[in-house]
Amino acid sequence: MKTIYVLSDSTGETAERVIRAALSQFYDGDVKVQLFSQIRTQVEVQQALSVAVHNPGMVVYTLVDPHLSEIIERVAEEHGLLVVDLLSPLIYTLSRYLGTASREKPGLLHRIDTDYYKRIEAVNFTVKHDDGQETRYLHKADLVLVGVSRSSKTPLSMYLAHKGYKVANVPLVQGIEPPEELFQIDQSKIVGLVIDPKRLVDIRTARLINMRQSPRGSYADYQQVEDEIAYCRQLYRRHPEWIVIDVTNKSVEEASSEIMRRMNAAPTY
Repeated sequence: MKTIYVLSDSTGETAERVIRAALSQFYDGDVKVQLFSQIRTQVEVQQALSVAVHNPGMVVYTLVDPHLSEIIERVAEEHGLLVVDLLSPLIYTLSRYLGTASREKPGLLHRIDTDYYKRIEAVNFTVKHDDGQETRYLHKADLVLVGVSRSSKTPLSMYLAHKGYKVANVPLVQGIEPPEELFQIDQSKIVGLVIDPKRLVDIRTARLINMRQSPRGSYADYQQVEDEIAYCRQLYRRHPEWIVIDVTNKSVEEASSEIMRRMNAAPTY
């Protein structure tokens, strides 16, 4: 297994996402991404690098302190480690373009401010309104996702919540009427999710196997699944104000991007 070490003076989330996005372009090999966050001193840099030297791998870092960057470059050269600086080239180019020096303060992207707390509020709202909970407060949501079981309602809701949207999601079950509150809110807020039946059967089957349950029941039966999808499509046709998104083979990021584009809505803050 190959290892990529990520050194960051903040949370390291951005660097890790960039690396995983790049790794998605490669199909072969097993790669482990090991994150060292909140690296602020020479001692912390050296401790992290000692791990990379002991078990050699690629080193990727996002440090705004040039002195710490120099240490990484020097140690990497001494031990023959492949190293990539994700941040400094961009900061240097921005400095030239903007005509001003950077502040060189770690963690500015993740500073705790008003926006941060409102994102937390959006996440809390979304958790409380997952899977049809608290439908009496649907009118307070920025978006309401509807769809059959395992059609990515919860992952999409949480991803959008971290973008600042208050999201509720409501499961659609064939033979059971959706809650009345769903039809009493602004219908332009509702997003109906659809997915290819074969893909949904695969997802449900894997889910049952992971739960050590038999995949032979109606939950993963193709005809049953096809009927559920047909029921959803009929419901969506009766409500043309709803936006319909096909999530088949789409990542959470891709589906969320399409939802936000189609909704053309901004977070509440």
